[in-house]
Amino acid sequence: MNNQWIDSQSPEDKQLQASLLEAGTLPRHIAIIMDGNGRWAMDRNLPRAAGHQQGIESVRDIVKACSQLNIGFLTVYAFSMENWKRPRMEVQILMSLLKTYLLQEIDELDANNVRLHAIGKLNALPKNVQNILNEAIERTSKNTGLTLTLALSYSGRWDIVRAVQMIALDIRRGTLSPEDITDEQFSKYLLTESMPDPDLMIRTSGEMRLSNFLLWESAYSEMYITKQLWPDFRREDLYCALKDFLNRERRFGKTGQQLRESDEKENQQGSLRRIISSFSSR
Repeated sequence: MNNQWIDSQSPEDKQLQASLLEAGTLPRHIAIIMDGNGRWAMDRNLPRAAGHQQGIESVRDIVKACSQLNIGFLTVYAFSMENWKRPRMEVQILMSLLKTYLLQEIDELDANNVRLHAIGKLNALPKNVQNILNEAIERTSKNTGLTLTLALSYSGRWDIVRAVQMIALDIRRGTLSPEDITDEQFSKYLLTESMPDPDLMIRTSGEMRLSNFLLWESAYSEMYITKQLWPDFRREDLYCALKDFLNRERRFGKTGQQLRESDEKENQQGSLRRIISSFSSR
């Protein structure tokens, strides 16, 4: 699969991606806070809509690059619940751009084995956008490559509160006991329950905050902040983020020494399994 996008790659880009793949284990799930569209437009004395339009080009390139690298999940913060407070004209433009993106990109996404998904209070979107979004999700539902998730009318706090409400209802119904609630159980009530937590969280424009995005899920995500505004963010910038990620030691609360001892033990057990397997196959 993904033959179209792989065939269109330059030899230089294929080599860059090959070096990343050889350097270590890439993130299974990348989440991106796409920030800076408005500032990009203002810097060029252009209307804010021009920044949003150019930002779509960045989405296209990053989706292709993630698919080519066999990244399993890419989640982009396309429209927050707080964004409804923006000027009415800007919101209308953003909804129009979303509709245009879905209509123009669905054929290519589907042809390249991308599965489209969406999280957020989707019934707040205009009806025509909801219909197009649902059709695109249904059409790509059986694809097995990159899962591209659009966070639309999304709020991390809202999703957590929603999960708590659903848990309370299940406790009232008697289908769940309070003592049964664990991190894993709680995660099943979130809109993101079908995907792994993000390994890497990228934020453009240099801002140092999560902006209410994947608050529960990002507990152990590696953060990468770049001053690059989103409309200028392309695959070369993604590669820089991935190189930085590969140089990190992900400890998940443990010490570096514990991780090294665990890796050594795992390697020893793997060697023992291979030896046993070689003897049993004789």
